[in-house]
Amino acid sequence: QVQLVESGGGLVQAGGSLRLSCAASVPTFSNNAMGWFRQAPGKEREFVAAISGGGYTTWYAASAKDRFTISRDNAKNTVYLQMTSLKVEDTAVYYCAPVRQGQRWTPLYDSWGQGTQVTVSS
Repeated sequence: QVQLVESGGGLVQAGGSLRLSCAASVPTFSNNAMGWFRQAPGKEREFVAAISGGGYTTWYAASAKDRFTISRDNAKNTVYLQMTSLKVEDTAVYYCAPVRQGQRWTPLYDSWGQGTQVTVSS
């Protein structure tokens, strides 16, 4: 039983910043690693970043390194993605989900929210 509500997306100029939020109703939220994924037009959903349950460890896709920062506030059951130096190729619908790491980052429950649209203009 998982409910995920992403927010914070919008239209931003290249080089700008956005902070995405994900309000998660997840069993024992603080024990779950959380991740961000995105799906660009014409492409498959791809992993962006993940953070451990306690927030002490983070992982990033190469495309996100040095530009994006994932964080979480377990008291608020919320995970964030701070995006800076945005590029046109960051344009996508962004989703959050509880995740596990195996061969690839995978959502625990195969449950996705509606996502939040990020559009970066040139």
